[in-house]
Amino acid sequence: MADTAAHLDGNSLAGPLSEILAVEPTAAWWRCPECARSGPLAELHVYGPEPGLTARCPGCAHVALRLVREDGYAWLTMGSAAGAFRFPTA
Repeated sequence: MADTAAHLDGNSLAGPLSEILAVEPTAAWWRCPECARSGPLAELHVYGPEPGLTARCPGCAHVALRLVREDGYAWLTMGSAAGAFRFPTA
């Protein structure tokens, strides 16, 4: 059976995400889905720089985010999710 629920397309996220992504990153707080620890970005343990940066929870080492740059793009993965967002960097 087809999903008949009304939905918006991904363009509806442009405004809300631009409010979030336009802020100073060091002002961001994270919360670990594994151990529920939270804190400022500065507390994350960051490994890299190659092949990219991986930030882990200092409490349980769960992946908080990954940032990989390649050929004019930045790939951002939040948590240990299988998917990633690609942003142009040029």
